[in-house]
Amino acid sequence: MTTLAEKKRQLVAKLSLLDDWQDRMSHVVDLGRKFPALEDACRTPEHRVEGCISNLWFVPEFRDGVCRYRCDSDAAIVKGIASLLCDFYSGQPPAEILRHEPSFLAEVGITQHLSPNRRNGLGRLWAQIRDFAAAHAAA
Repeated sequence: MTTLAEKKRQLVAKLSLLDDWQDRMSHVVDLGRKFPALEDACRTPEHRVEGCISNLWFVPEFRDGVCRYRCDSDAAIVKGIASLLCDFYSGQPPAEILRHEPSFLAEVGITQHLSPNRRNGLGRLWAQIRDFAAAHAAA
């Protein structure tokens, strides 16, 4: 299993190869397009992330000692960033997730170009990822 520190290093290196924030955001949007869509049964109010101007749904799962995260959104940029986070943290044990905040998004210039509402939604998604991992950390 690749540690989050290694995943972060690889992701920052890959995104840093892109010349500017527009190229990085375009890459993130492409990632979101490739991320599997949630089935309609998961697009429910209990899975909706509040605080985002767009619809963003988040479905966490704990299985075999690791957290797994799925998401979807009706906005390409939101789905791209959310899928980046879900992919980054999925397959990791709770303690590993709790040790690594998503500061790499700022390091590569992604969060700086988001509207306040989108940054708020991103913060809420991170809070849900973290809270789910914390709830399963003792398992």
